[in-house]
Amino acid sequence: MRQLTSLDAQFLAVETPRTYGHVGGLAVYDPSTAPGGKLELSDVCGLVSERLHLLPPFRWRLVGVPFGLDHPYWIEDPDFDIDFHIREAAIPPPGDDRSLAEVVSRIFARPLDRSRPLWELYLIHGLAGDRVGMLTKVHHSVVDGVSGAEILSVLLDLSPEGREIPPPEPGHGGERVPSDLEMLGRGVAGLPRWPFRALRAVPSTVPNLVDVPGVGRLPGMRTFGRAASRVRGVLGGPPTETRVLEQQTAPVPRTRFNGPISAHRRYAFGSISLDTVKRLKDELGITVNDVVVTLCATAVRDWLSERGELPAEPLVSMIPVSVRAEHEYGQFGNRVSMMIVPIPTNVDDPRERLLQAHEYLRGAKERHRAIPANLLTDATAFIPPAVAAMAARTTLDIMGRLRPPLNLVISNVPGPRERLYCAGAQLEAHYPVSVIADGVGLNITAMSYRDHIDFGIIADRDMVGDAWPLLRGVQSACSELEEVVCGPRVEPAPVSGEPEAEPQPLQQQ
Repeated sequence: MRQLTSLDAQFLAVETPRTYGHVGGLAVYDPSTAPGGKLELSDVCGLVSERLHLLPPFRWRLVGVPFGLDHPYWIEDPDFDIDFHIREAAIPPPGDDRSLAEVVSRIFARPLDRSRPLWELYLIHGLAGDRVGMLTKVHHSVVDGVSGAEILSVLLDLSPEGREIPPPEPGHGGERVPSDLEMLGRGVAGLPRWPFRALRAVPSTVPNLVDVPGVGRLPGMRTFGRAASRVRGVLGGPPTETRVLEQQTAPVPRTRFNGPISAHRRYAFGSISLDTVKRLKDELGITVNDVVVTLCATAVRDWLSERGELPAEPLVSMIPVSVRAEHEYGQFGNRVSMMIVPIPTNVDDPRERLLQAHEYLRGAKERHRAIPANLLTDATAFIPPAVAAMAARTTLDIMGRLRPPLNLVISNVPGPRERLYCAGAQLEAHYPVSVIADGVGLNITAMSYRDHIDFGIIADRDMVGDAWPLLRGVQSACSELEEVVCGPRVEPAPVSGEPEAEPQPLQQQ
């Protein structure tokens, strides 16, 4: 048995009929490279079955502790049924991206069955161009962004022929499900440990409390932050710069994304050129993440401005950051922290907007390096398990009804540059599908693959009736920034004697 950490358990605790706790991705495959030119359900079931021993979370099933006396445990499911987890779906003709996004929105809005391992995979047929979609759902209590990428690396291959898979070791038949009485005994035995766990978390949590997402903007936290900064200086740690503290404690403007969410979602997906992003990065000496955040800020700025709703102050984004050490790879679960960063939605000039995003992120990274890697885990250790679920849901409800601690989530995950295959079918793109919650009804997540960056935008349906204009805003912002910062691209002249190609009409991405 393996017990969930306090942070893992929080992702279970926040779930309500309107808020789900799973994340995933929409992969699009070209089956022409697969045996027989097809990618079918039996192929995917066979591949996952063959590699199941390399995917421990796919066998983990929750076992709770009665009365919530302690965090739940994972056991290896003795009744695992792969046919329950891998399913088929289809979209109607003509199989366009909008129809696919609607299917993804509906499937993703359904909670996972907690009596079984917390994942599902859908093979989606009917895409234009004889392509096949594959939607994965995995609960956030099991994986974060990095461990999710580890799962992908197990399922995908570098060639259509696949690879040699080592056989499973003996003893993979599942574990006995403990009785409620046994779990109650575990919970009672663990009660005396909780005060000591909270005390151990005090040295790392209290001096850095303003860095816990949402806490810094509570009343009185600016004064507390100055005091904590002085304490850190006395103890030999780096004090918080005044400018950074002001950013962390300044009021956040309210937008239509910042209220209670419904049970329904809107999803849009698309890609931009990684080469263009790197061209911008190299021209200004900044990072790929600076460019991605600027593109998201520009898309949201334009969307709000068109509706006459753009605040004068910069919006504030949460940006997840992995704190997984090298020796923690392969352990799954969550090893994440968060940066709460202003984004330059109030800057008119595109070039200045990009440079301002770089400055905001540079300051946030410097501050983030100074805080403990276990801050989120330690901060949640103060909450007794018996009240954790109620506390998590109450916090989200307050975020949805009062002034929000942030406006949206922006995440950028580096992905593989090599061409990948699933059961012989070539992966064309992998669009993230993430989560939203009360108070934060918009999430923009990007993941690079080969020569492009794939975006997945998810929003509450009542807040954003159509997410596609936001996606087009990201793409047009990329083109605008390239022209403003780098100048128009100069196409190479044709070789002497070679006829020029006929001009082709532009295709919308």
